[in-house]
Amino acid sequence: MRVGIWEQDEGVAAAVSAALAERGAAVRTGRHPAELAPWPLELLAVAPGARGWAGAGAVRCRTVLLPGSAGPLARALLASQAVSYGTSPRDTLTFSSLEGDRLCLAVQRELVPLAGAVVEQQELVLPLPTGASPLPLLAAAGVLLLSGVPPEELAGRLRPPPA
Repeated sequence: MRVGIWEQDEGVAAAVSAALAERGAAVRTGRHPAELAPWPLELLAVAPGARGWAGAGAVRCRTVLLPGSAGPLARALLASQAVSYGTSPRDTLTFSSLEGDRLCLAVQRELVPLAGAVVEQQELVLPLPTGASPLPLLAAAGVLLLSGVPPEELAGRLRPPPA
């Protein structure tokens, strides 16, 4: 499995790298889509602070995980499936609550991982460092779920992005 993570140092790659390595995934990171364009990807994860959309149309991926606010980007990418995360009830991955050092991740609709086994609607409790933004954590959780990490193992496999 080939996974690309387009981020500006939000910690998404660091949060998922160990779990993806265990699954045999080849992970590439880039601060601009041109850095990821040479490799066909099964999954492209767009972090909340990703910039430089001008070259995004050159990136080929089977599935793209992106912030809901970046919806127009999904149309520019050559992807078969787009999954959104964010604070809108229209996003596939959002959160239903934030309490102290915990986030309750809500899977709003069925999610089809790369391997094809469906993840049903549900809520999952994940650790969130005090003061950290929940959006990079949603992105990291989405990467792992789409890569086939079972929901019940998600909290144990995810290294929360730093605050």
